[in-house]
Amino acid sequence: SGLSQEAGSVEQLSLHCAEGSLEWLYPTGALRLRLAPRLPPTSAAIKGGSPPHVTACIKPTGTFRGAQLYLEREGVLELLLPEAPRPRARCFSWLPQEKVALFLQATPHPDISRRIAAFRYELRGDWLARPALPAASLSAEGACRPCNDTEILMAICTSDFVIRGSIRSVSNDAELQESIIGVSATRIHRQKFPLFQAGGRPGRPVGSIRTPLRCGVKPGPGTFLFTGWLHFGEAWLSCAPRYRDFQRIYEGAQRARQNPCEFPVD
Repeated sequence: SGLSQEAGSVEQLSLHCAEGSLEWLYPTGALRLRLAPRLPPTSAAIKGGSPPHVTACIKPTGTFRGAQLYLEREGVLELLLPEAPRPRARCFSWLPQEKVALFLQATPHPDISRRIAAFRYELRGDWLARPALPAASLSAEGACRPCNDTEILMAICTSDFVIRGSIRSVSNDAELQESIIGVSATRIHRQKFPLFQAGGRPGRPVGSIRTPLRCGVKPGPGTFLFTGWLHFGEAWLSCAPRYRDFQRIYEGAQRARQNPCEFPVD
């Protein structure tokens, strides 16, 4: 609470968890949030490859008021969230040796109305080459490109969800620049959280998957294998080959003994 801070003071905090939330009541002065996630060693670091980037995503609540959030990188400030921002995620990356922090500065107001500057955050090390994120700063040119065979085979092994099913609907949110794909699942191969639950036809779990609006997703017939990642509790699309194409790719990799993991194909 800013009520316990002196006007003009800057309180220092460190964010170590992979994800979490911050709520600042009655913002006064400023908070400097050092980003220091406890990350496991990555394959690149182990093999002596190039140092991996660390990625952070910030998503304000719909009632974010009383402060502005800046990215502080090597002493230079960049505005991430103005006061009363739209509730959409902002993402950015940095190298481990770079000095990065978030600077949350209270904005002056003539009254003492209750204001809350609150947001959720995610910190990740070496985020995958095809992050399922809406941020233009991450894989801008690759976000809408169809996955190649290698990416599809890796997606079935590493994604947060792997769902076989069909497209029920596609709706667009122009404000958030997102498309929401309604999916009817015929088989749930994997989901880390119950994203798809009963609610459609008997025995058919349903759920929604998001993708950037610029990708121009259209509804179409057929069965797909949807893979992707969780981002602030929502499913984001990574690879979605037609199931018959996936079968061909997987069976070819199996014959060549190049499949990175076992997967049930029928």
